[in-house]
Amino acid sequence: METPTVRWRRLLPRTPARWAAAVAVLAVLVGGGTWTAVADDGPPAVQREDRMLRPGGVEIDTSYFTAGGSGKRPAVLIGHGFGGSKNDVRAQAEKLAADGYAVLTWSARGFGKSGGAISLNDPEGEVKDVSGLIDWLAGRPEVELDKKGDPRVGLTGASYGGAVSLLAAGYDQRVDAIAPVITYWNLADALFPDGVFKKLWAGIFVTSGGGCEKFEKKLCEMYERVAVSGKPDAAATELLTERSPSAVADRIKVPSLLVQGQSDSLFPLGHADAMQKAISANGAPVSVDWISGGHDGGDSETARVEGRVGSWFDRYLKEETGTDTGPAFRVTRTGGIDSTDGAALKRGASSDTYPGLRSGGREIPLRATGGGGTPAGAGAGAGAGTATKSTGSAETFRNPAGAVPPAISAVPGVGGGLSQLSSLGVGLSLDFPGQFGRFESAPLATPVRVTGTPTVRVNVKEAAGQDAVLFGKVYDVSPDGRQQVLPSQLVAPYRITADQQGKPIELALPAVDHEFDAGHRMRLVFSATDLGYASPAEPATYTVTADGPLTVPTAPAVATAAATLPWWTWGLPAAALVIAAGLLITARRRTATPAPDPALTDVPLQITGLSKKYAKSVDRYAVRELSFRVEKGQVLGLLGPNGAGKTTTLRMLMGLIAPDEGEIRVFGQAIRPGAPVLSRVGAFVEGAGFLPHLSGRANLDLYWQATGRPAEDAHIEEALEIAGLGDALARAVRTYSQGMRQRLAIAQAMLGMPDLLILDEPTNGLDPPQIREMRDVMIRYAAGGRTVIVSSHLLSEVEQSCTHLVVMDRGRLVQAGPVAEITGSGDMILVTVAETVSEPLAEKVASLPGIGSAVRTDDGRGLLVRLDGATASRLVADLVRLDVPVTGVGPHRRLEDAFLTLISGGAA
Repeated sequence: METPTVRWRRLLPRTPARWAAAVAVLAVLVGGGTWTAVADDGPPAVQREDRMLRPGGVEIDTSYFTAGGSGKRPAVLIGHGFGGSKNDVRAQAEKLAADGYAVLTWSARGFGKSGGAISLNDPEGEVKDVSGLIDWLAGRPEVELDKKGDPRVGLTGASYGGAVSLLAAGYDQRVDAIAPVITYWNLADALFPDGVFKKLWAGIFVTSGGGCEKFEKKLCEMYERVAVSGKPDAAATELLTERSPSAVADRIKVPSLLVQGQSDSLFPLGHADAMQKAISANGAPVSVDWISGGHDGGDSETARVEGRVGSWFDRYLKEETGTDTGPAFRVTRTGGIDSTDGAALKRGASSDTYPGLRSGGREIPLRATGGGGTPAGAGAGAGAGTATKSTGSAETFRNPAGAVPPAISAVPGVGGGLSQLSSLGVGLSLDFPGQFGRFESAPLATPVRVTGTPTVRVNVKEAAGQDAVLFGKVYDVSPDGRQQVLPSQLVAPYRITADQQGKPIELALPAVDHEFDAGHRMRLVFSATDLGYASPAEPATYTVTADGPLTVPTAPAVATAAATLPWWTWGLPAAALVIAAGLLITARRRTATPAPDPALTDVPLQITGLSKKYAKSVDRYAVRELSFRVEKGQVLGLLGPNGAGKTTTLRMLMGLIAPDEGEIRVFGQAIRPGAPVLSRVGAFVEGAGFLPHLSGRANLDLYWQATGRPAEDAHIEEALEIAGLGDALARAVRTYSQGMRQRLAIAQAMLGMPDLLILDEPTNGLDPPQIREMRDVMIRYAAGGRTVIVSSHLLSEVEQSCTHLVVMDRGRLVQAGPVAEITGSGDMILVTVAETVSEPLAEKVASLPGIGSAVRTDDGRGLLVRLDGATASRLVADLVRLDVPVTGVGPHRRLEDAFLTLISGGAA
């Protein structure tokens, strides 16, 4: 695998000019600029086709991604998470397509623009859809086939999409490799673990799906039945089990990369363990990766996980046998704080074999210490005493009437944000006196790293002989006993029936990866209630006796990677040397920054004679002799085909790269890398990264705090009013639609209310109502006397939202001016005729004196003519002379046709 040193060397700039650009980026960021970098110009590396398919009898909204090249390639299907759509996985799809795959994404039934009702990956519903999509891939000429009708195909996806990957591998033998992420093995076990209803997650599940009415009728009825009774019945368990990957465990025989979250009270680590055992037993290669985050939040390690998924497919789809797919088992461990940024430090630990959840057990003696109930064999607070054999140590406690108030362990969407810091002494937990029993170890003589599922033998009795519902957890207790932390905020539920009571039974505690330091104690707690679960409403009295020690798995074969030095300890000195050398080499080319131009103090942007040629394109300019001016209050549309030079122009405008010739002035200040005036420029490129478990408002507050600028300079209320997010600001970002995320990203770019706002493709991925909302946001922003520059391919939107246009082609300015002038100017007219216009006739008209270009309309019954010296009357006379049956001549009004005419003329 690539080492950190090699990786950083690969990322370092390789030329003095690039080093200068990197320094400029750092300088502007430190200065609090709000712009964001954009991608290089040039033809798009990836093409996308959107279409509606009916693979299983229901309309499914799909996107198909491919990159250039004529060779055959394997295919990858990417499923999205529950409550999402195909748009959520677009970035990963584009990356895989650029890496040589044909990638198909889709919105599952009941989500996005797809039809049908949510049936929770029913083999006759969502799984059938996937098989139909594989059929479609088999018919694509660029997709590699193993045989006729059988494409080389892999599946990946998170949560809901991960489950359908597993199910597809079980039901469709054409699947060649899978990489499910944070998903379930048995949905009944996930929502009804040990027969206890996980009510909070189940409710979120239904709500995020759009409400009960969005589900298949029998699923809705099942949920309502269980939610009312508070206890799953056999029919509910059977229904969810038959739609789970575990139902086809013996059929999943393909290479499988299993990524599971440690911060996950919905689908805990035990699900990946069950997957690994079943798939390995079928003879297929399996690797397991425990990431830091999960459904409860935390670090999802997206870049690393997607990189590993790509390597997995390279090995098993492209059959690149030299590809390193990583260890059989890897776990991300958190410990310590990075002194440079306050972030939690993470390191990977790995093993050549998967250890399972009960590897290398160590016995920890326990004693009862009292939980506000009636402890037997020890007084309350006796936890600091010497541990004795736990047999006979008992705790008696009560389940309160109505099961309220409940104990708190995991809180979906909140607990994970804290659980990743549990090793740092931060956590969220609450047990109420009289509702729990407690058993505790002596202080640990040496550190103990627990990796897997602790177990304990207990004897449980319910006074009235009814089912006992308990919740078990193991706390990490500080030496002074004042602080206890619940690793990953996880709890295990148990339903202990009457026939199990009164005799020893083994209970499994939550699977975790956590280090208990020397001097700390392990505290085993059994509670009668938990916020996330349904407990019996009737009051009950429980007695729990520890019938043996706590056995904790230590997985001795799992080795933690050696801590590496922070990159800055060697990176900054090396960077300083390279920068110094670069400055010396480029000294001859450097000139003093031009003085401000007082005449342009109120002009947001003036570009004069701008030219830029990249090192690898000696004979071709990216931008050449470009000049235009933008005034206050304008919404300027920057238009041009791919490769026109738009992005290069924006990069120069934001100081990311330096022009070869010409100059850019923003409010009279010449733009140079790190120019202070760049703090008056804000920019947004397709979206921004947000912390999903935080509200929109909290995300914006954190972003502004990171700039180091005074809070009063943020003008956050003003930006939010323009963005128009309303009450949604108080909700977690993960609940946002794509349009709301886009508006939140624009609001982030607006923080500080920059006088010049640059938006690159702000409507990507939005539906028509959302596009209209984004248009209103831009217009409202400019109405305050500020200026907006928007680069977009949606010409109809540009026509409605922009006041002015700059049209570029092949690096040059084609035309600039007000939208109305360009779409309806006298030099562009539409000529309609009584019969179809032939191509030779169009060419003949284009060659007339004073005519810039002539292009046939789509229906062939007209000509779009750009006058270049000729008059309209002169053109009519020439057409009559050519026996063209003219039926009308008028100004051309559609921007799309005007744009095509301009580009055609520029190309000529």
